[in-house]
Amino acid sequence: MAAIKTTKNDASVEAFLATIKNEDERTDSETIVKMMKQVSKQEPVMWGTSIIGVGAYQYKSPATGKGGDWFMVGFSPRKQGLTLYLMPGITHYKEEAAKLGKYKVSGSCIHIKKLADVDTKALKELITAAYKNMKVVAAKNKI
Repeated sequence: MAAIKTTKNDASVEAFLATIKNEDERTDSETIVKMMKQVSKQEPVMWGTSIIGVGAYQYKSPATGKGGDWFMVGFSPRKQGLTLYLMPGITHYKEEAAKLGKYKVSGSCIHIKKLADVDTKALKELITAAYKNMKVVAAKNKI
């Protein structure tokens, strides 16, 4: 079985953000990373080559029994827009998401074209709810 590529590493978050050519996308990305840092009170770190995450917990797949480490809240500036990874999925944060504005969902991800499409206060509330939820999950699992 292949090793998971999305692992925590020492790559520079700032250097990664500096590679975003579109100034608006870079500014939006920096704003989201700043929110994640404020919420978690932790320095964001790179996971793989294109995801920025805060916090960490250990998971175990019920299907395979295999597990590993994963971030509590993550973000990646993708070609199609800004992607937030909210564990264990957006269905756990319906109240917060209802206030967000224009976004799409796939799995545990929220996709936003640009920050101007959403209420940034609601976005910070959503990030806060997801982070706090995962802290509880991690504590229950003694992670």
